[in-house]
Amino acid sequence: MERRRKYLQNAALLTGSGLVLRLLGMGFRVVLAAYLGSEGMGLYQLILAVYMVFVSLATAGINVASARLAAQSLARGSGMAETLRGLCFTALAFGTAAMLLQAALAEPCARYLLHDLRAETALRILAPSLPFMAVSGAVRGCFLAARRVQPNITAQLIEQLVRMAVAVAGLRALAHWGAGYGCAAVLLGNTVSEGVSCGIMLAFAARTPEFAPRPGAPLHPYTRRELCDILWPVEGSRLLASALQAAESSLIPYTLTLYTGSRAAAVAQYGSLKGMALPLLFFPFSVLGALSGLLMPEITRAHTKGDLPAMRRLIFTMLRVTCAFSLAAGAGFVVFGAPLAELLYRDAAVGEYVRVLGFIAPFMYLESMVDGVLKGLGEQLATFRYSLIDSVFRITAIWILLPRYGMAGFLAVMAASNMMTCGLNLQRMVRQIKKPSPEEKG
Repeated sequence: MERRRKYLQNAALLTGSGLVLRLLGMGFRVVLAAYLGSEGMGLYQLILAVYMVFVSLATAGINVASARLAAQSLARGSGMAETLRGLCFTALAFGTAAMLLQAALAEPCARYLLHDLRAETALRILAPSLPFMAVSGAVRGCFLAARRVQPNITAQLIEQLVRMAVAVAGLRALAHWGAGYGCAAVLLGNTVSEGVSCGIMLAFAARTPEFAPRPGAPLHPYTRRELCDILWPVEGSRLLASALQAAESSLIPYTLTLYTGSRAAAVAQYGSLKGMALPLLFFPFSVLGALSGLLMPEITRAHTKGDLPAMRRLIFTMLRVTCAFSLAAGAGFVVFGAPLAELLYRDAAVGEYVRVLGFIAPFMYLESMVDGVLKGLGEQLATFRYSLIDSVFRITAIWILLPRYGMAGFLAVMAASNMMTCGLNLQRMVRQIKKPSPEEKG
């Protein structure tokens, strides 16, 4: 009973904080759109696409490893102090390597990948955020495994407020100089806020009883092989996936330019979709995101113990909630998405994108949730294969369709892609939960 009460309390805290963060983020997006315009938002999204390659290098593997290894340490009755320390050192190493690499490659990426040298300064400004982000992710995973969500919530709220304050101050000073300076000002807020968030997470960790050293606790609560078995498949798959996504992001404005005849118009269309419509579409996902963040350690714990009935109950609960919620959200966007987007952004094109994407929102939501479950079951290689198939399909389809059909072609690619990956992930998850437990075999 106490465990259930704690779980429901954490779910309520994560859901409430997630909604607040999404509200702040949506308000921030509206402000950015007013300062930067559609073309500036397009440049901003292109910079973030390249940045996410280095974020994947810095954080992808360690974020998943921290949640799984910390839950595993607790299930085995081991202390968390050495687990946390080892994960933080690993995260710092990956984050530092990613920072140095991004700083060195900022100019080539801006020139040859994004075809816009205005992105170089912003990429260099973002580089120092990566070690802070990596360490924060490692600590956050340990807190989730320990069923302590308040430190994560506090750090994320302060991080978002700092990001917004720095970005708005920078925009007021620099936005009139052009989109490149405006994007640099916004992304300075990212770097400052990541540093603040990391400091807060470490301060909470220093005062958390579960993370205090215990007499007789093993010095190595997880083996190097256990770490590598989680780290490298996730790291490799996320890195390749984000690299392909960056290539896709740079290809979209290029192929739209062939259709429209104007690079500025193509980047503006890209900014309207990726920078305005999609954030609005994923705004309700904060509710499901909170559920996913809580379920993954629980599913990992049940999987580690071989408790197949408990694992199935958790997964079926996730499916019921996700299906009901995503269908309601999708219907809401189809009916009310267009007027809502026009109210927020004063852009009819954004409203049309939201209305059309409302039809595939349920597949987007369900695919994201099932992907998290598969990682909790140790199915990183399967999700990597599906991500690779999806990226190859999208890049090929973009290259063929967008020069002929423009943004309508890209919306069709998004619909086909999300339905395909949702089906593949769902099929894999069903196959895993149908496997009989030792008791069922007997």
